[in-house]
Amino acid sequence: MKNVEIFTDGACKGNPGPGGWGAILRYGTVEKEISGGEAHTTNNRMELIAVIEALKCLKERCSVTLCSDSQYVCNSVNKGWAKGWKAKNWVKSGNKPVPNTDLWKELLEQLERHIVTFVWVRGHDGHPENERCDRLAVAQAEKYKAL
Repeated sequence: MKNVEIFTDGACKGNPGPGGWGAILRYGTVEKEISGGEAHTTNNRMELIAVIEALKCLKERCSVTLCSDSQYVCNSVNKGWAKGWKAKNWVKSGNKPVPNTDLWKELLEQLERHIVTFVWVRGHDGHPENERCDRLAVAQAEKYKAL
């Protein structure tokens, strides 16, 4: 099984507002950068989409170390919240609907395809790949801001 490193970030100009996401996939010495954005979105949606789109790039089952500065994403997976939301039909405590259910469903599908370890990294703290992903995400958000 291939060992792949993935680094992701999302950005939003206003929340909601124009947003972007970026990801770096690394297998050995080979790297691939991907990015995208939306005209009206939230930072959490961009963080989730970055992870989903990166995992969708993998053509076969892989062992993945995924680094993100999003505690929202990392904690929701690592602490089992996302699976719990699914088990409770996408309702949180207090009978509140889970935000971004569409993306959580898609992420859980991707997580079934691979063995993924989520690692939280502090954003804007000099982590080289996180800084690169941030630049990709911000550039996409700026493109959509101009529309």
